[in-house]
Amino acid sequence: MGHAGMAAAAVRYLRSADAPPVAAVPRPALRCVGEDERAPVGQAEFRRVLGNFATGVAVVTAPATDDDPQAPAPAPAGFACQSFSSLSLDPPLVAFMVGRTSTTWPRIARAGVFCVNVLSAGQGELCRAFAVSGADKFAGVSYDAAPASGSPRLAGTLAWIDCTIHAVHTGGDHLIVVGRVDALGAKDADEPPLLFHKGRFLQAAPITRGPLPFSPGSGA
Repeated sequence: MGHAGMAAAAVRYLRSADAPPVAAVPRPALRCVGEDERAPVGQAEFRRVLGNFATGVAVVTAPATDDDPQAPAPAPAGFACQSFSSLSLDPPLVAFMVGRTSTTWPRIARAGVFCVNVLSAGQGELCRAFAVSGADKFAGVSYDAAPASGSPRLAGTLAWIDCTIHAVHTGGDHLIVVGRVDALGAKDADEPPLLFHKGRFLQAAPITRGPLPFSPGSGA
């Protein structure tokens, strides 16, 4: 069947009525070196160097489901995410990465759909609220329902991308979630995005005008 086919089948099973409650996936015992070898890169140095790559910030949300054993009442799910990316134009696909031990991911998996909310420069506090585990992340947050999935579409964001889970792949201690885009939209105003760099938020400052000589992600 292949990895993509198995992932798609797993997603379909998670969305079926016969599927058991989805639990957080434990961190795998994966090694890229032998037991008697020193790891080529330390985790602290890995974080320090990769922190130089600035990313945008988004909040991934999903609608409430009735089969969440951990929730006293159906409630939407959401978490702050800096590992979101466009993936494919034809078909339109996006992707985000989530830790295998995330407590929010099983709720998104049960829903089978999600909405990516791209945050603006003034939404740092909103991002912090969705980065906290175990809290009522939607308390005091304005949102409506995304048109295709019904996932929370947060107010004041730069853009939203409404998706169905297309495939899930393993990636070390994370999962790579691929979404098929069903609907999307963006603000008309030229408002700067929220950026994350070296452990802190930054605001973008444009340095040039006009189109780039390449398409990001095209491999040009």
